[in-house]
Amino acid sequence: MRAGAYSWRSSAKAAARLKTASSEIRAVARSEPVVASEGVIALAECIWPAFEYIDTSSGALGDAVGKTLDELLPVLIDAPADEKTREKWLERLREAIEADGVDYLAPISACFGKIAAYPALMKRHADRELKPLRSAWSERDRYVFFPAANLTLSCLLEAGRYEELLELLSLKKSLLWFDAQYGAEALLRQGREAEALDYAEGFLDDRDRVWGRHEIARFCEGILLRQGRTEDAYQRFGLPNAAGNTYVAMWRDLVKHYPDRDRRAILEDLIATHGAPGKWFATAKTAGFLDVALACAADIDAAPATLIRAARDFQSKEPAFAAQVALQALHHLVHGRGYEPSIVDVDDAFEYLMAAAAQCSAHSWAYEQASHLVTNTPPSAPMAERLRHNLTQ
Repeated sequence: MRAGAYSWRSSAKAAARLKTASSEIRAVARSEPVVASEGVIALAECIWPAFEYIDTSSGALGDAVGKTLDELLPVLIDAPADEKTREKWLERLREAIEADGVDYLAPISACFGKIAAYPALMKRHADRELKPLRSAWSERDRYVFFPAANLTLSCLLEAGRYEELLELLSLKKSLLWFDAQYGAEALLRQGREAEALDYAEGFLDDRDRVWGRHEIARFCEGILLRQGRTEDAYQRFGLPNAAGNTYVAMWRDLVKHYPDRDRRAILEDLIATHGAPGKWFATAKTAGFLDVALACAADIDAAPATLIRAARDFQSKEPAFAAQVALQALHHLVHGRGYEPSIVDVDDAFEYLMAAAAQCSAHSWAYEQASHLVTNTPPSAPMAERLRHNLTQ
């Protein structure tokens, strides 16, 4: 983690180093939490100088840093450190945040009030730049970026200075959830749940301020769940704003937040809400709802390569399903669908179709269905020609 230690293409290597650092610090935290907290601060100080020259355009490194800090912040917040020690930590963190060129340390800024822990420290850091921040945000004729804004907002929140916090936020011309989340939390902590819900939901309705949509929805959803309005939470916020890196992750996220709800019904609701049934094939297959998966496989958005892999994997344990999926893959291929399809895909799909059909004594059916595909496809189509070749072998 030396300054300038990583080159332009070192994102994966840097992420691996972060993972190692996190593991070491958390191991130390079990017996020496204050020492481990020193490690968290030392790591924070190293991140920008070490990663300054790495290409971050993919977002992978930013995600790795965020995950690492999310793992380590509880170590820092919960450490049994005295007030003098925490004051030193806060100063070091401030310097690291101010030097941070791409906002890697945003999770630390967002929790600065919690890290301060002591009321006197919260007050000191809340007041430290309150006047210049208020002055900067009052200049409504232009947008003013203030690097220490989140530090101030976090300390105001944790110090319980809610009205002062809301008044400060009202000064900013371009208010995004990045800042407004403190205002919503301030309303919530005062027991003003309806106001907090309306305040946050307003950002969801504003198409010009779409940053943090999932976080906003989760905040609103949480309010309704605390009120026991589970169905309302699900329909208004959970279902429309399901998020994840994959469709499977979206389904699992909802299942996790609504454990009492039928898993199949959640999947069907997601398909109905978000559309493109073909893209949900892998989710339905993974969830074990093979009839839903078959319906998805027939959709135009289903990827032939994904169907072929499923036919291969299921040809022994669920041969009837595998045969149907392989047949759908062939259907999509002969109609020119799929990302960079190859005639090898036709060979594989046909092989898995016939192998699965043989498992359930449906060889004649499979042959007839494949022949029907060829008959109803222009003879000049290369994929159809390849399927015709397989049928004559």
